[in-house]
Amino acid sequence: MVQTANGYAPISPPALKAAMRNLSGGVSVITAGVGDERTGATVTSATALSIDPPTMVVNVNRTSSTWPVIERYRHFCVNVLSREQQKVAERFSGLDGAKGAARYDGADWIRLASGASALIGALAAIDCEVEEIIERHSHAIILGRVVAITTASGDPIVYHNGLYGGVQL
Repeated sequence: MVQTANGYAPISPPALKAAMRNLSGGVSVITAGVGDERTGATVTSATALSIDPPTMVVNVNRTSSTWPVIERYRHFCVNVLSREQQKVAERFSGLDGAKGAARYDGADWIRLASGASALIGALAAIDCEVEEIIERHSHAIILGRVVAITTASGDPIVYHNGLYGGVQL
């Protein structure tokens, strides 16, 4: 790390991105919207903020097509993916070019209490209503009050250094 007379030299975005690729993360698909306005994104940034009251936090890039839909509908679902759902992760990351409601093709979904969609068979589907949005730099930090949860069994998928994989415990 380079230190200047006034502090530290600026860190480039690619340098931080490269460093963060060393952090393995669970993979979730965040879904939002209703009908033809449904969309979603693959994230590794979903986590529980609090269990009392039950609250989730997700970070969404404000250039993402998912961001304005969450802001408008004020709901989202965190779908925690299994190893068998890698194609869903890839589809919602935009790898195949699918956008909006087309991302839901090829998988089975149900509509939850908030209006968001849950992936049938996801390890967990955590339905949230937006409680607060904090806009910082390139991202929105979204706090969601949990209104419903479903769970299933299976092996999780993880993302590490740009690749999807499984874990052996």
